[in-house]
Amino acid sequence: MLLPYLDEQSPMATRQADEAMSDHLDKEPTRRLMVSSATCTFHTERPSHPALVESPAPVAKLKITKPLRHFPAEIYTHAESLEHLDLSGTGLSVLPEDFGRLRKLKVAFFSDCNFSVFPRQLASCPDLEMVAFRGNGMREVPEASLPPRLRWLILTNNLIGALPRSIRTCVRLQKCMLSGNQLCDLPEEMASCRKLGLRLAANRIEQLPGWLFGLPELAFLSFAGNPCASSASASECDGSSSGLVNVSFDDLRVQEVHGEGASGVISKAVWHRGGHAQQVAIKLFKGTVTSDGAPMDEMRACIRAGSHANLIDPLGEICDHSNKGLVMQLIPAHYTTLGLPPSLESCTRDCFSQTSRLTTAQGLRILQSVASAAEHLHQRRVAHGDMYAHNILFDEQEHALLGDFGAASMYGDGHKMEQLEVLAFAHLMEDVWRLIKANFDEGEMRIAMLLAALHRRCSLPVGSERPTFAELSRSLSEMK
Repeated sequence: MLLPYLDEQSPMATRQADEAMSDHLDKEPTRRLMVSSATCTFHTERPSHPALVESPAPVAKLKITKPLRHFPAEIYTHAESLEHLDLSGTGLSVLPEDFGRLRKLKVAFFSDCNFSVFPRQLASCPDLEMVAFRGNGMREVPEASLPPRLRWLILTNNLIGALPRSIRTCVRLQKCMLSGNQLCDLPEEMASCRKLGLRLAANRIEQLPGWLFGLPELAFLSFAGNPCASSASASECDGSSSGLVNVSFDDLRVQEVHGEGASGVISKAVWHRGGHAQQVAIKLFKGTVTSDGAPMDEMRACIRAGSHANLIDPLGEICDHSNKGLVMQLIPAHYTTLGLPPSLESCTRDCFSQTSRLTTAQGLRILQSVASAAEHLHQRRVAHGDMYAHNILFDEQEHALLGDFGAASMYGDGHKMEQLEVLAFAHLMEDVWRLIKANFDEGEMRIAMLLAALHRRCSLPVGSERPTFAELSRSLSEMK
């Protein structure tokens, strides 16, 4: 999700790890009771009257927040209704053999626990679609342990060296988060997961498998921090090679924090240099691996991307802070985020406010702006990796900015990354078109037909038959 470098009046979206989707989905009222000496938060589908707090009403969502030695058997009381279970941070390390009694379960979070082996008991949950085991120190994913209806798998920041060949049965898998592991390869059987989107950053992969680029629906891929990424990235943050001005932190007066995401902290600041003061944004990077990858790889990609009218420009590199950091362009307050992050249901597609609307001219200009930014990136061998509406800012003059390089990857000659991102752009075209107002005149109907034809070309199942971003940018400019 975009962490925009916005002025103080602007609404700001805060980047979160995918595991925080549990909070994103938790909108219902809650009630509390004691289970096995651990405080449990039960999220119910309907508001409860205070007098009915202890009633046996069906529970759809449950979160336990205190340490657990064993899986609480009391949870089975809600086996016929429980759909969302969050045991993250409880320290749990094993699941009971009869865990499959939770037959309605769709979402299960076990992040920051102690599972060294992916629990095969999850495979017995027939409706389980989303599973998270971030930061467990997990080393093994056994054969036949993955739930058959899995759509969303989060295994970020573990010690996994290989994936099971049985992953071929997960034909519905759309979002697979594997950054920060010890993978050297992917099983060829994974080619059966034809709806796949992958986060592979910070692993040990020396060459991406050829079958990967033959997947007809692969639109999102990140692999920074692997040996197969561009060899030039190793020196990209060296002050002598970045091409950016070195900035002393003493020359920056931090005014307020705008937000904290998985990869770093964004603040508004004033940069004093040569007797002049400039309003800027600064991002100080953390050292931990996120679901997208390592923060330093994000910084390298941002530097490699350089300056462009439709990107958030890096202005300088902070040279004397304990954390690596960048001085960035400050975006005026009147810019608005185009979309909202995906929900569990939409998985790989953005959500939008019911009040979001665009004119045909606005939609066309936004698409042309993003295509121009993507053309610039791929000329520099940078794949954005996260071309979503929630990473796009725009203003009333129809100027758009593509932000957030958390999932960006740098690549060398011969890679087919641009073909993948053109498919991601096709998804963006669909989203933008849904926001455009109806009641078209003759000229707008003509634009609609041209966009539909362009979308078909971007969506072709064979990547080599899709247009380049240079072609897209030119075609969209001609439509204007």
